[in-house]
Amino acid sequence: MAGYHTGIVKHTPRLPVREQPLARPAQPQREGPSKSQRKRDSHALQELGERLVELSPARLAELALPEPLHEAIETARGIRSHEARRRQLQRVGKLMREVDPEPIRDALAVDGSRHRAEVARMHAAEHWRDRLIAEPEALAAFAASHPGAASAAPWAELVRLAHAERAAGQPPRRSRELYRALNAALAAPAAAGSGAAPAASPGIPASIPSSSSTPISDDDA
Repeated sequence: MAGYHTGIVKHTPRLPVREQPLARPAQPQREGPSKSQRKRDSHALQELGERLVELSPARLAELALPEPLHEAIETARGIRSHEARRRQLQRVGKLMREVDPEPIRDALAVDGSRHRAEVARMHAAEHWRDRLIAEPEALAAFAASHPGAASAAPWAELVRLAHAERAAGQPPRRSRELYRALNAALAAPAAAGSGAAPAASPGIPASIPSSSSTPISDDDA
């Protein structure tokens, strides 16, 4: 029927409104080292404490450690049982957390450098002793490289006696004398510090002490 209105109104269905998730509050940043870093630091302190246990009593006393730590180290040094020693070393590691480790590390680093220098000097003295005994003429090259070493006569005598001794198959008394003299000569520039004259080649002393002024014994160096 024309113009007839049924009165029915069509409603368009509404789509559900998606709720927006609430923004999470920003997490506060952690301050200080991470857990893994703290674990590494703890292991480093434990190892440093174990190095202290290996020091001599005299060297340990020079470090002026706190009394509880010093006593714990002394106790650990005297323990022979593996398990008891392990527990005592753990105690040392815990006490290490209460001190500043950097001065200790610096002191041990100096000890290490000094030890390496002493070993290198001993090897150099052995090298030059063997070379001079095998090739006495090498003393001339040494003197030419060090014009200031005018007193070469005592060294020539030491080399001559050590060479003859080895050729005769005798006990190495003169060889030991030569070694000790060389070792003392090599130590002299190091003791003089920065004021020492530089060596022309590795392992050669810048000056030579007289054999009469170098204390020599029959004991091996």
